[in-house]
Amino acid sequence: MEDRSAASHPQVFVVASQAGFSPVPRPVEKNRWTPTGSKFLLLVVALAVLGLVVQGCFVYKLYMKTEAFSICVSDALCRNMSNSKTSAQQAGSLKSGASEGGSNEIPPVQTLLGPKPFAHLMASLNFLPGSSNPDGEKNVMQWIDQDGDAITHQMGYNNGRLVVKEEGYYYLYSKVLVNAAEVCSLIQHKVMKDTVAYGQSIELMKSKRFRCWTPKPSSVKSSGGEDIWDSYLAGIFHLQSGDEVFVTLDSIHKLRPGPTENFMGAFMISP
Repeated sequence: MEDRSAASHPQVFVVASQAGFSPVPRPVEKNRWTPTGSKFLLLVVALAVLGLVVQGCFVYKLYMKTEAFSICVSDALCRNMSNSKTSAQQAGSLKSGASEGGSNEIPPVQTLLGPKPFAHLMASLNFLPGSSNPDGEKNVMQWIDQDGDAITHQMGYNNGRLVVKEEGYYYLYSKVLVNAAEVCSLIQHKVMKDTVAYGQSIELMKSKRFRCWTPKPSSVKSSGGEDIWDSYLAGIFHLQSGDEVFVTLDSIHKLRPGPTENFMGAFMISP
């Protein structure tokens, strides 16, 4: 009986709480930013900064050129002497050549004006309102091309038309002063171009004014029937060799004469 009772009870095992425990070591994480990766990042940042600096330099140079060109367009002296540096070099070479050869001859004026074509035409002081055009063309303004301040350099002139000899981009301008004191009048001031490639005149620039008084105001009567109106046109256009540029004015008999009040001109900006 005692053996059966002893076999029916399971054996009890005691686990010692002070048993030794060795923790499993954690894997060491590798540093993502290795020295090679950081160097590559610094190189990319340096290249980006260098690109911004170079782009800023180009933008600054373009701004300075644009500003210089705008100042030159607004200055009459710069317009007439657009290539003063080249002109000075030519004058220096001519002067040195004369000193070496022992000649005291003054070089022609045309050799000192630079290589780029330009022209400035003015209306005659002898123009009388109501007079007809010498060449019979309707409303085509006539100019003086070789007297006083009027000049043409490497450009031709024929019956009010400025003839282009060298292809390029030109700055064209024209100003007129008219008396618009009629009861109803439409005045149109145009800069036109004739080219071999097209069968009729091409309109480059235009300004117009229409005024109609009913009845005519007393202020115009008291001032001797004058209502002065001036028009100025200017722009840049591509012209080919053989093109002719001219100015037309509706009711040309209304023009107020004077070389400083009526003129036209052109000068090359770039070939």
